Amino acid sequence: MLEAFIELNPLIQALIGTLFTWGMTALGAALVFTTKNPNQKFLDSMMGLAAGVMIAASFWSLLAPAIEMGEGGNVPNWVPAAIGFLLGGLFLLIVDKLLPHLHPNLSLDKAEGIHPEKKRRSTLMVLAITLHNIPEGLAIGVAFGAVAAGFQSASIMGAIALAIGIGIQNFPEGVAVSMPLRSTGMSRRKSFFYGQFSGMVEPIAAVIGAASVIFIEPLLPYALSFAAGAMIFVVAEEVIPGSQEQGNSDLASISLMIGFTIMMILDVALG
Repeated sequence: MLEAFIELNPLIQALIGTLFTWGMTALGAALVFTTKNPNQKFLDSMMGLAAGVMIAASFWSLLAPAIEMGEGGNVPNWVPAAIGFLLGGLFLLIVDKLLPHLHPNLSLDKAEGIHPEKKRRSTLMVLAITLHNIPEGLAIGVAFGAVAAGFQSASIMGAIALAIGIGIQNFPEGVAVSMPLRSTGMSRRKSFFYGQFSGMVEPIAAVIGAASVIFIEPLLPYALSFAAGAMIFVVAEEVIPGSQEQGNSDLASISLMIGFTIMMILDVALG
C-alpha cells in the first residue's frame, strides 16, 4: 500500500495527506455526539500537545530542509529560510488583522479583524480555525512537492510524518470549535458540521503548495520556511495562550513538550 502511495502524483499525495488531517479534525468535532462537557484539563492538554507538534514540525520538517536546500546558492543558505520564515509570520499577521474571526472560548467582544460584529459567532469561530489550517495544509503540500522536485533533504517518509503530526494536532482543533458551539445551544449535528468544516481548507492549501514548488523549484526553500513561519505565528499568537488561559499552564506546557517529542520522533524515525 505504501509503495502504491509513493508512485502517485505528488499533488495526489498532498491531497490524500490533507484528507487525513481533515478527517482528524472531523474526528475531534465528532466528540460533540458523545461528550456533553469535555474536561477542561483534557482540552488544554490537547492544545498544548498540538502546539508542540506544530513547533517541532516547523523546524524538523520545514526549516531544517529549507536551510539544507539553500546550500550552494548565490546567497548564504540561511537567507532563504530567514526571509521565508519572517514572510510567513507577516502574512498570517496581516490576514489575522483583516479576517473577522473569534478564537474559541472567548466572548464576542474579543473578536478580531475588520467588522467582526457583523458576523455570527459560529462563523467567526470557524474562520479562526480555518485561518490556522492554511499554513498546515500549505506545509504538507510543500513537503510532498519537495520530494517530487528531487531535493536530497526531502523524503516521502518525512512528508508522511508531517501529515501524521499535523493530523494529531488537528484533533483538538475540531473539539475546540464544536464543543463551544454546542455549549451555546447549537444542535450536535450543526456543531459537528462547523467543527469539521474548518479543516476543509487544508486539502486546497496543500495542492496549491505542492503545485507551486513543483513548477517553480527555486521557491522551495522560501516556501518551506514561509509555512514554518506561518505555523509558528499561529502557535505563539493563539495555540499556546489558548491552552493556558484556563489556569492549566503546567499541564499545557508538559503536553507541549510531549507533542514536540512525538513529532520529532516521527520526523527523524520516518524521515
